[in-house]
Amino acid sequence: MLTHAGLVLVSIAIGVLIGAAGVGGFFMPPALMLLMNMDIHQGMALSLFTFIFTGAAGALYFHRKGSLDWTLVRPVCVGAAATGYAGAWTGHHLATASLSTALAAVILVVGMTMSGAGGQAVLALPAGPRQRRLILAAIGALTGFFSGLTGIGGQVLSVPLMVLCGYPVLTAIGVGQMLQTIGALSGSLANLRYASIDYGLAAFIVVFEIAGVLAGAILVHRLDGAIVKRVVGGLCMVAGCGFILRSLQA
Repeated sequence: MLTHAGLVLVSIAIGVLIGAAGVGGFFMPPALMLLMNMDIHQGMALSLFTFIFTGAAGALYFHRKGSLDWTLVRPVCVGAAATGYAGAWTGHHLATASLSTALAAVILVVGMTMSGAGGQAVLALPAGPRQRRLILAAIGALTGFFSGLTGIGGQVLSVPLMVLCGYPVLTAIGVGQMLQTIGALSGSLANLRYASIDYGLAAFIVVFEIAGVLAGAILVHRLDGAIVKRVVGGLCMVAGCGFILRSLQA
């Protein structure tokens, strides 16, 4: 009973972080390992599966609020759909410690850069729409691969990268909600073959994650963008440290 109560609280908290900042899914795999005694591959697979539904709930809310730019969603999600399966496949065939360390380094740098960038874009986007779409597709491909590999939602990388490219933080979080669904779906297709998923437990978690996502999405639409940006940067640094710890224990 206490274990499930803890899982309820963790699921709601993670949902709030996902809905409000697009960052937080990295907490779920270690929480499942700790609370439910799962191994790392089971934890990542179940975590990733739940993000199909949290992303859909978040995307629906952002769409209804007019904060989801579908012209940005398409190239990002095409990139994620192409690499999510490959990331999950890689995670089940290779030792992931070195890749997790590399991801941690990228997230740490991005988080620190975001926190110190103020309101300025750090990465200059080309003027041409075709080149912009290619960059967005590359962001999607990168985040989709690491989403499948590590069992996180992918937004931990896509949101800060889009913000650094000059997109408003609310727009980046909205796109990240849809990206989470596509990347998680692609990666979960691979996990159906390579890992067992407890669908009953997944459904239990999803109910509370979605409640948290909606609460977080409501909150972020009422906050100043600069505050949200600093929160995302801080959470990215926490995520980077978490991945380093995970790789050291692998």
